[in-house]
Amino acid sequence: MSDTRPPLNILFLCTHNSARSILAEALLNAMGTGRFRAFSAGSSPREGQRPHPLALQALEKAGISTEGLRSKSWDEFAAPGAPQMDLIITVCDNAAGEVCPIWPGHPATAHWGYADPSEGDAGDAEKLEAFRKTLHAIQRRLALLVSLPDDKLAHAALQGTARGLASA
Repeated sequence: MSDTRPPLNILFLCTHNSARSILAEALLNAMGTGRFRAFSAGSSPREGQRPHPLALQALEKAGISTEGLRSKSWDEFAAPGAPQMDLIITVCDNAAGEVCPIWPGHPATAHWGYADPSEGDAGDAEKLEAFRKTLHAIQRRLALLVSLPDDKLAHAALQGTARGLASA
């Protein structure tokens, strides 16, 4: 995008906003080089929900800043005065099937499903590896997104472009 265009606002959604959506937010903000501004939220974060400690650890081990990351409700982004989103991407199957708020500006939408790295009874070392693999899977798809030319990111083309990356 040219320097005069504002960055594209992208919201990553997951049920609790503690793992996959947090990983995607942090990654895109690190990779987006001013062309993108990422946010994340959950459809139903639990009371006092925080980002999963292993998500934060995986990001830190990858050299990605975790500063300012917090779990939040998607209601924050449907409220008056919230940043207007250009693209909303669900990263878990549960959130993809839920009835979303009416988003201001009618942003493009896409679903990029990833397995939940926090599920199961594995030990912390095995779960950390699952978080690392999820981080790299999200990173591969985001690398394709950030490398797209401006015409593929124009509002009229954005939905098809983002949905096409779901199979990447």
